[in-house]
Amino acid sequence: MENRPRTLPAAPVRLAGRRIVLREWDEEDIPALIEMYDDPEISRWTPVPSPFDADAARQYLGRAREARAEGRRMQLAITADGGQPQGEVLICQDDLDDRDIELAYGIGPRYRRRGLASEAVTVATEYAVQRLDARRVLLRIEAGNAPSAAVARSTGFRPTTDEPVAREAKGRQVLLRTWCRGNGEPAS
Repeated sequence: MENRPRTLPAAPVRLAGRRIVLREWDEEDIPALIEMYDDPEISRWTPVPSPFDADAARQYLGRAREARAEGRRMQLAITADGGQPQGEVLICQDDLDDRDIELAYGIGPRYRRRGLASEAVTVATEYAVQRLDARRVLLRIEAGNAPSAAVARSTGFRPTTDEPVAREAKGRQVLLRTWCRGNGEPAS
């Protein structure tokens, strides 16, 4: 079998769960994006700039569109009904084995503790396995990020024995533990 890089679909994606709809971001979402990312908890655990203002939001959406056009990443707003964004889930192919997909997620401060992250991760995982034929779906979580670890556990992800992944975030090196949910193949 030829090992060629996968690209994510170019067509707009809209995914539905029991209580949520994942949809593409648009310019009208900038105020919700600012509210979500200009938050100390989001800033603590993500590489998103802080403070996060309108300029940062436009740059963020621009980079998201570039990555989407290149087939590397989909960044979808988490909504109740396709309207007001309450969070975001990322479906990424960046720097991974051809058959692996990485997810990332964040929930705005007003919408936490409602199970939105767990449902978004479940919907995105099902999409990655069923539509993108992912062998493994991965989460990368920094030690100490108890809310993200709780989401991982509640959605069937388990820590792997993989070496921690080092990433640069806001001028500091962070080590991320890999969590996995496989598609019939054991995690390494």
